[in-house]
Amino acid sequence: MGFDFYNNIPIYLQIAKILKIKIISGEISPGERLPSVRDLAVELKANPNTVQRALADLENEKLIFTERTNGKFVTDNKALILKHKTAYASSLTEEYLNSMNKIGFSKEDAVNYIKSMGGNA
Repeated sequence: MGFDFYNNIPIYLQIAKILKIKIISGEISPGERLPSVRDLAVELKANPNTVQRALADLENEKLIFTERTNGKFVTDNKALILKHKTAYASSLTEEYLNSMNKIGFSKEDAVNYIKSMGGNA
């Protein structure tokens, strides 16, 4: 899962985002056990403390939880995962519409552009 990190965004936020996308997309299943902090750090080529901070953020969002001696697991609360997925989709959509607006597309034009590229609205 090697990843190239951006210099302008804290690495722990980037790691949290990567894992969050894997959770909300279903790539990491509800209830699935996550690799250990050490294993994730090796896989991501990141400091274990940085990985731990990213996991703490996901735990604060209730997307993962810790079982004292068994490790960290993805929540099995599918409604919560859907809530995060919807919020992320809204954020991406807003970012897209704002970007299109900056280059002179109205919201309707932006939607029509997606349709012209094969997307459905």
